[in-house]
Amino acid sequence: MQWTDWPGEVLKTLRKGVVIPASPLALDQNRQFDPRRQRALARYYMDAGSGGIAIGVHTTQFEIRNVGLYEPVLETVAGAMAAWTDRPLLKIAGIIGTTKAAIREAHISRSLGYHAGLLNLAAFRDAGEDEIIAHCRAIASEIPLIGFYMQTAVGGVYLSARFWHRFAEIENVVAIKIAPFNRYQTLDVIRGVVAAGAEDRISLYTGNDDHIVADLVTPFTVSRRGEMVMVRIVGGLLGHWSVWTKAAVELLEKCHQTVGRGHIDDDLLALDSQVTDANAALFDVENDFAGCIAGVHEVLRHQGLLEGTWCLNPSETLSPGQKEKLARVCADYPHLIDDRFVAENLTRWLDTGGS
Repeated sequence: MQWTDWPGEVLKTLRKGVVIPASPLALDQNRQFDPRRQRALARYYMDAGSGGIAIGVHTTQFEIRNVGLYEPVLETVAGAMAAWTDRPLLKIAGIIGTTKAAIREAHISRSLGYHAGLLNLAAFRDAGEDEIIAHCRAIASEIPLIGFYMQTAVGGVYLSARFWHRFAEIENVVAIKIAPFNRYQTLDVIRGVVAAGAEDRISLYTGNDDHIVADLVTPFTVSRRGEMVMVRIVGGLLGHWSVWTKAAVELLEKCHQTVGRGHIDDDLLALDSQVTDANAALFDVENDFAGCIAGVHEVLRHQGLLEGTWCLNPSETLSPGQKEKLARVCADYPHLIDDRFVAENLTRWLDTGGS
């Protein structure tokens, strides 16, 4: 499967830049998969205006593979998307593991109608770049790829600008999620894409939850053979955007409008620090991200979308004081949350009718 096989409107959606939530996993009090609430989450994201959904990713919990949930969860979300709207939405599946395991996941996600695989390279922490590139090429022969520069604090691998140059030369790469939480490494990705001459084919998405607004309004200008080339990060594929999603859609629209005007207002720049402050509570930065998934669950539990904050791993819980920090940022930044929108629609999303 090649990205050139996509419907034109789906490709247009990716390239214009959209909100793509990295969806969490819905569990009941017995830590069993809850399809009803998983569908409700997908309906929330779609009605909030997201341009797609990513599932089977870090926010979904990598452990779904260990308990036989990878395919059921992907199938549930794909079915919910097909049944709820006719909009051209991106269906993105997380793909991890060794080459054999990743090819299996590529086959599953492709059979379920997913457009692309978000390729996690954590299994190659001790590998050289030649081995990693060979792996990427093998998976790209099965499904269009979205590269993923994941921060090392949660299992990511350091990757050089030279690596990103070589990765961007793979023809079936359609986007890159830049998420090292590091400005220098963010620039390495951009330099690599420009060096490969792939800036028109590869859409850049921020995953830097600590610097969302700045990523979306910065013109990144780097040199290629003595000529300066400017590229932009057009959207976000973010765990942060799996909560307060309607507000995120509104924020991205403000960023797009600002870029179109060519003038950045102080009010918009001020949102960068506010969003980062909210993310510090959400992702439990003070405790090295120990409660990052539980923090997402807590926001959705508070809104009624999830029943609780349970994770597959019982040791993954909110850190002491994290709930209070979340309450504080919600009170400080009401314009960044969407509790009213969720309350108005929750019953409809939780309805068992439909797929």
